Amino acid sequence: MTRAFLFPGQGSQIVGMGKELADAFAVARAVFEEVDEALGQKLSHLMWNGPEAELTLTENAQPALMATSLAVTRVIEAETGKCLADLGVAVAGHSLGEYSALAAVGALTVSDTARLLKRRGQAMQKAVPLGTGAMAALLGVEISVAQEIAEAAAQGEVCDIANDNGGGQVVLSGTAGAIARAVAFAPTKGVKRALPLPVSAPFHCRLMQPAADTMADALANVTMVRPSLPIVINVTARPEQDTDKLRRSLVEQVTGRVRWNESIAHMANVMGISQFVELGSGKVLTGLVKRIAKDATGLSISGPADIEAFLKTL
Repeated sequence: MTRAFLFPGQGSQIVGMGKELADAFAVARAVFEEVDEALGQKLSHLMWNGPEAELTLTENAQPALMATSLAVTRVIEAETGKCLADLGVAVAGHSLGEYSALAAVGALTVSDTARLLKRRGQAMQKAVPLGTGAMAALLGVEISVAQEIAEAAAQGEVCDIANDNGGGQVVLSGTAGAIARAVAFAPTKGVKRALPLPVSAPFHCRLMQPAADTMADALANVTMVRPSLPIVINVTARPEQDTDKLRRSLVEQVTGRVRWNESIAHMANVMGISQFVELGSGKVLTGLVKRIAKDATGLSISGPADIEAFLKTL
């Protein structure tokens, strides 16, 4: 069995995530303590006790999701006595999950990753005035048709494909007017459902350029070392280990498309990966894997019981 590890993105956060891990494993507690110290914020308390509205804020959700993913990673490594490079052949993360993946395979320290994600969340929120941007999910649509819808809806404004998630799920991002037009226009192109998303900013589109500039500065001042495993990056859907290219991809990712469908397909069809293990909160990526790589198996690990089950498969 050839295995890859996946790291979830924003939207998978939930109050209480990571609490069972912290209660059961000292190595998990150490991760949460390191993140709290790096941020000068009791993020773990917010993660475990809420309020949900505050946890959902982009600047909190991003480092919180990373912390949970890294806690799961460290417990697996401690329980098996092996690092991820001994257990799999590649990693990938959805949007912010790319930072989690890089930290998991040693390219970035946990503390640096937490600070980068805090800054990323703040920069993305500030890039566009509240209410002027929007996002929408198109369900039951091919990427080519989604592109036609985006181009027709733009009318001089921004309407970009933000995520190609696979299984007929494509997310659009841009100015509020353009996204509203896309939602209205989508049924005429055979789209099963078009849903405005409850987000605070239009992620992964050209409107995020100010945030990309901020992250270029932030990443230029952070040490990055060669990861122990290749990471299949969002903007190219191809494996990479070169630190200069990884650094650039994290900047490009802010305004660029998350090519998740292509990433999973490349791992399954080209790299021969047959098992995808999602580390962290939720099961979103595991569900997407089942739609994209139908011959592969998916497994999500978020708590002690999941870890126990995973260990039995090794």
